[in-house]
Amino acid sequence: MSGGPYQAKAPAKVNLGLFVGPPRADGRHELVTVMQPITVADRLYARTRPQAGEDLVAVVGATVEGEELTAKAIAALRRALPEPQPALEVVVEKEIPLAGGLAGGSADAGAALRLAGRLWGVGAAGPLLAVAAQLGADVPAQVEPRRYLATGAGERLEPLPPPAGECALLLCAAPFGLSTAAVYREADRLGLPRPAEELEGLRCRLRQALGSGEPLPPAELLVNDLEPAAFSLCPELAELKQLLVEVGPQRALLSGSGPTLLALFAGAGAAWRAARAAQRLGRSGRFARLWVAGFAPPDLAEPRPCSQPPWQNGGQRDEQA
Repeated sequence: MSGGPYQAKAPAKVNLGLFVGPPRADGRHELVTVMQPITVADRLYARTRPQAGEDLVAVVGATVEGEELTAKAIAALRRALPEPQPALEVVVEKEIPLAGGLAGGSADAGAALRLAGRLWGVGAAGPLLAVAAQLGADVPAQVEPRRYLATGAGERLEPLPPPAGECALLLCAAPFGLSTAAVYREADRLGLPRPAEELEGLRCRLRQALGSGEPLPPAELLVNDLEPAAFSLCPELAELKQLLVEVGPQRALLSGSGPTLLALFAGAGAAWRAARAAQRLGRSGRFARLWVAGFAPPDLAEPRPCSQPPWQNGGQRDEQA
């Protein structure tokens, strides 16, 4: 067990296909989706506190409303362990937009569990995954970020081969927020959830389509069932998606529950085509922010020692990770 300091990246997540089934007894919905981490990422720093006391979590770069999921994850893991553990000091540097459908809070919770596990000597993933499942549908996939075929409410994870070939994403942040809970309520009101037996067929098709490392599913599986609900709540989103379609990606779709939109480019010159599309969309002035990103490599989120954590260098990043 080491007192740190350590740092870890917390990659955002996109859904390469999101199919929604009926609500469960716990209020969540059955899902079938491919969860893919990307290179847009928050960064977390952690160490054990020199003096005894409570855990401290500071968020830099954004104001988080309500309970901060990083602190909730650390507290939940502490309760789940049989022995008392030292207090932690954690700094979260935000890059993932809040309430954007990119699982930024879940990514931070997953990174916090990885870092706390390293600092507290938790050698197995099982306890971390058990805690993650209590925190939200997207959190289990963020404990060990990689491409997963996810079912249940997102807690049942089947690893898929890492994507091969060139692929780039253009992320387009809408100039407004959108509540995940409100989008799911609207999906229920519109009668969008699919029957359970249909979800099983889609799961099998996605597994087959991506079983050899293909970068993207076929177009008929790159569907987000929540789009009609999000567009019903925010008609402007449908207009913004049409702007993406016009710049020529392989596919444009809503990310998660939104309001961030994705344009996906695959094949030779994918990053260059995504960058050109970003220039064209930037001239429209309709988006709050545009990023070109890629799929995250498997080791992106691994905790690493850091020599200049933010509580020692005035908040400057240590770029060794």
